[in-house]
Amino acid sequence: MAQKKNKSKEIGTKITGVINNAGEIIEDKITDTLKNNYMPYAMSVIMSRAIPEIDGFKPSHRKLLYTMYKMGLLGDTRTKSANIVGQTMKLNPHGDSAIYDTMVRLSRGYEALLHPYVDSKGNFGKFYSRDMACAASRYTEAKLEKICREFFSDIDKNTVEFVDNYDNTMKEPALLPCTFPSILVNSNTGIAVGMASSICPFNLKEVCETTINIIKNPDHDVMSTLIAPDFPGSGEIIYDKDKIRMIYETGRGGIKVRSRYKYDKKYNCIDIFNIPPTTTSEIIIEKTAELIKNNKLREISDIRDETGLEGLKITIDLKRGTDPENFMRKLFKITPLEDTFSCNFNILIKNTPKVMGVKEILENWIIFREDCVKKRTVFELNKKQEKLHLLQALSKILLDIDKAISIVRNTPQESQVVPNLISGFNIDETQAEYIANIKLRYLNKEYILNRLEETENLTKEIKELENIIKNKQKIDEIIIKELQNVIKTYSKPRQSLLVSPDEIEYEEETEPDYPVNFFLTKESYFKKITPQSLKMNSEQKLKNDDEITHQISGTNHSDLLFFTNKIQVYKSKAYNFADTKASSMGEYVPVILDFEKNEKIISMVCTVNYQGFIVFFFESGKVAKVDMQAYYTKTNRKKLIKAYCETEKLVFCEYLTENQDYLLKSSSGKILIFNTGDINLKQTKSTQGVLVMKQKRGCKLAEIKKYTINSLKDEKNYRVKNLPATGKFLSDKDSNFEQLIL
Repeated sequence: MAQKKNKSKEIGTKITGVINNAGEIIEDKITDTLKNNYMPYAMSVIMSRAIPEIDGFKPSHRKLLYTMYKMGLLGDTRTKSANIVGQTMKLNPHGDSAIYDTMVRLSRGYEALLHPYVDSKGNFGKFYSRDMACAASRYTEAKLEKICREFFSDIDKNTVEFVDNYDNTMKEPALLPCTFPSILVNSNTGIAVGMASSICPFNLKEVCETTINIIKNPDHDVMSTLIAPDFPGSGEIIYDKDKIRMIYETGRGGIKVRSRYKYDKKYNCIDIFNIPPTTTSEIIIEKTAELIKNNKLREISDIRDETGLEGLKITIDLKRGTDPENFMRKLFKITPLEDTFSCNFNILIKNTPKVMGVKEILENWIIFREDCVKKRTVFELNKKQEKLHLLQALSKILLDIDKAISIVRNTPQESQVVPNLISGFNIDETQAEYIANIKLRYLNKEYILNRLEETENLTKEIKELENIIKNKQKIDEIIIKELQNVIKTYSKPRQSLLVSPDEIEYEEETEPDYPVNFFLTKESYFKKITPQSLKMNSEQKLKNDDEITHQISGTNHSDLLFFTNKIQVYKSKAYNFADTKASSMGEYVPVILDFEKNEKIISMVCTVNYQGFIVFFFESGKVAKVDMQAYYTKTNRKKLIKAYCETEKLVFCEYLTENQDYLLKSSSGKILIFNTGDINLKQTKSTQGVLVMKQKRGCKLAEIKKYTINSLKDEKNYRVKNLPATGKFLSDKDSNFEQLIL
């Protein structure tokens, strides 16, 4: 037992569980536990919940629409949403709230889709508003939109596989036999375990035309017909052709979408009536109000939400003398009025998640649709062959109708009618059953001759269906015809406008630039003081037990980087902090930059052009030298995670533009002098660096200072040619200088 207990203490390798009724300790590898318990859950989320399939639907969408179809809601009749939710629970076990939320997102009233699938009546909320919630399901009504006919026209013709529902009491379709690539027509997002999917919407006509061209010419250039995505709610897409092509080819990338607005000269206000699909009107108003509160938007006198029956409307009242064009350029830059829709075209193909470009998605859809059309043709062929087989029995009866009547009349027992017809006309049992069930009024030559004419037509149709099954080109022609019919019936004009990046003028830095001095204290209080103010009063006011840890010279346009103990760096422009005096306490950085709980600043860095590098000193004696470009971002990102090595404890970091001598002191008392030029520059922020000062067990790197040449008399004693080194204790010559240098 003692050996077993010791084994169970091995960290990260085994998990110990106690079975009380057996009184035994069983040890399982953690890899086996993850495989047996977590992996099935992860696969369930990926396969059955979050990632859409080639028909364009997640399981929750498919279950809802199929239930509505079976309820007969593809016509003109609506029913209460609560009825639909209740019926859908037979297929979807996730609760009524989740089902109703799914219906809301698919509805016309919610306005989130270019082509809604649910025709709604009542309050279904709005996708562009966080606070405009939908009414309860007992108050709203719904039915299927007409476009859903394209999903269910072939559903009963063996086009797709049907599977058992969660309790094996019903059957439901594994996919819907869509006649157009709905996967690209409406947006679809989902977060699974270890992966996600985010598919932007495209114009229906452009998608169908592109599909037709790919069928005709596999080398077709997608961008020539599928111009760009098309988001509901209009807005403007900043059309960068290279970025769009990258998304089309890889399935990943970002699309910038900006709001549309009008300037009302009479009332000196701006009306915003379209916003990006990634945000809401409340978020925009809250962000703008925060900027006003922080004196970063001084041009606004009022902002309010005037959304009504006519749709979204955010009104901004401007102060007198404000240039609306310049103001909007500034607003686009610092608020979500311009945002990026991130694309990740991750789709389940034959139960396997795969990230694909647009052309590959359409090629897979074509394969799927060809299979549906082929199965439908086989189904129709079998039906016609069965009917032909029955009608062929009539041709034999035509030769002697009286004989058939005589056989039926003279058969004493009903059970012998079919066997007697089989032997009398040399037909099979199915044909005999058909003849036996013909009404007496139909046993005339006119009826039988009409059926024989139908036999000729059936023979021709069967031959045509057989040719279709054997000929892929004919199947493609059918798909093209169906796509053309979809374009004719359901196409709409583009909603999103395309704007070239060259037409957009971005707001330049409007804050004045001037020299300033930055001060950071141990308690994370920050001061930005001009040289003139510092000359007048240089005595710093601090809290009790607080002290200045960083004093850096820079300008009002400098970038400030605050490295924290949570392996993160927070970035901010210097002009985002107010000018202060030495006599003030300063601004508390964790509140200004919204730090996490118990997050503390370790070091502050100031830069303008991101040239040079940062040196990180860790307790273990390792030193990392990271290129400053690793922290440069094109967008104004406030926080970067994994800002430095997370496996080592950071002691100190400093920004340098050229190599520098440093004096390191271990907690053991040993001293080492080295130059940062002795270690290689790294491009990765999270690099572990290299070991510079070896530490004895229980010791750590305690102090770091820049070293000036000849500060120590026995300087050569502390320098080494090869790293790492343990360092040396201070010699007698330098013992008097210890307090001076450290």
